[in-house]
Amino acid sequence: MRNSGFLARSGLFSNAGSTALGAAYWAFVLYLFAPLTVMMLMSFKDANFISFPINSWTLGWYGQVIQDKQFLAAFGYSVLIAVASTLAATIIGVWIALLIEAEGIWMRTVIFALACLPAVVPGMISAISLRIFVRTIDLQTGTAAIILGHTIHAVPFVVVMVLTRLRAMPRSLVDAARDLGADNVVAFFRVTLPFLMPAIVGGMIFCALLSIDDFVRTFFLGGYQATLPMLIFAKIQGGMSPEINAMATLILLVTAAVGLYAEYLTRRARTR
Repeated sequence: MRNSGFLARSGLFSNAGSTALGAAYWAFVLYLFAPLTVMMLMSFKDANFISFPINSWTLGWYGQVIQDKQFLAAFGYSVLIAVASTLAATIIGVWIALLIEAEGIWMRTVIFALACLPAVVPGMISAISLRIFVRTIDLQTGTAAIILGHTIHAVPFVVVMVLTRLRAMPRSLVDAARDLGADNVVAFFRVTLPFLMPAIVGGMIFCALLSIDDFVRTFFLGGYQATLPMLIFAKIQGGMSPEINAMATLILLVTAAVGLYAEYLTRRARTR
């Protein structure tokens, strides 16, 4: 009888705990999505200022943003920087991950710590140090400097994702390829690289989103041409308007679609 009573009380505590955790989770979700929802709703307001209530609705702000040459130029510039920095960070990150897992390498922990250091350094400190570095090597601020800064910041995320996938790879796959006559280069491109592809794709998408969203490093390293965060920051200086909300909503929808598609590709590749 005592055991049954104890089990009943334990079951009640377990149900109460799971309910509390569920409530905390949905409260956290509401905390995350409520500001985004308000931002998106304000982009449909038929007025030149942001305030509640919304008396009339319009899609005119989206048409204005799509026809804005300044916005389109900033979007294209951001995509260019994101593609260049993503390719560079992916190549460097995959190389570092392979180096860490290679046989006969000393100080693996030190190499991993140095590779991940840009991810833990505060953004302001990283931006200031990069600005000093580009001036030291006599590199002009602008596109090349921004790509360099975004690449350095994105490399740790590629290293972590690829290294996690690499450590789950059975050693017998590469050994079997070598037994069949493949050298190290052929084994890498025919066995190792396809196995790492889900992590590489996920890392590339993450790097691209980081680059498009990066404001601090772009502000310190940028030239006269504005990226999307720089453009939105400049427009905010003149006051908030539904046009800025429309820009932010379009960027949010595009990045969310890219992220979801990357997740789909990653899961499909893992299933295969």
